[in-house]
Amino acid sequence: MSMDGLNVTACERCPELCESRSRIVNGVGPDDTALVFVGEAPGANEDEEGEPFVGRSGTVLDDALRDAGLSRADVRITNCVRCRPPENRDPTTEELSNCRGYLETELDRLDPELVVTLGKVPSEHLLGRSVAVTSEAGDVYDARIGDRSYRLLVSVHPAATLYDRSQAETFVDTVARAAELSGAGESGEGQSRLGEF
Repeated sequence: MSMDGLNVTACERCPELCESRSRIVNGVGPDDTALVFVGEAPGANEDEEGEPFVGRSGTVLDDALRDAGLSRADVRITNCVRCRPPENRDPTTEELSNCRGYLETELDRLDPELVVTLGKVPSEHLLGRSVAVTSEAGDVYDARIGDRSYRLLVSVHPAATLYDRSQAETFVDTVARAAELSGAGESGEGQSRLGEF
């Protein structure tokens, strides 16, 4: 595996993704965070900027983090698959499986208090079963990822709130719950943020 710390430096396991990507999109955020958000795969904006969740759904995520007393700099944001699938299609089972070792290594090195899955693909991939995301959003499970067990919180995808406004409250509530469960919103560093409100 070609990883430097938490970052994948080179990978050619998925020929179709190697063709469609312009770069490998690694996770962003501190390497000692209690809270990790896991999406599906980079889209066009992410592929262009080299960072997960930078488009409209990234704005939704940033807003929900702010409402929970957090910022993007307090959490780690990563994806199940690090290269953009062509036409933003869902990653295949094989692509998810090819990239899984990287995610397992990243989580193992981060040792977070809580992993939040954003949407159906990462929820099903990490729980290993079918997930009804809208009804399970906010539920916490023990998930075996690699050689370890993590607390995993299911969330709707931030993009779902753009197409279905009724999901917005669910998403904001889930992110607030994530902050609470992980203790990420309570660190001493948070005091400087009070001045922003």
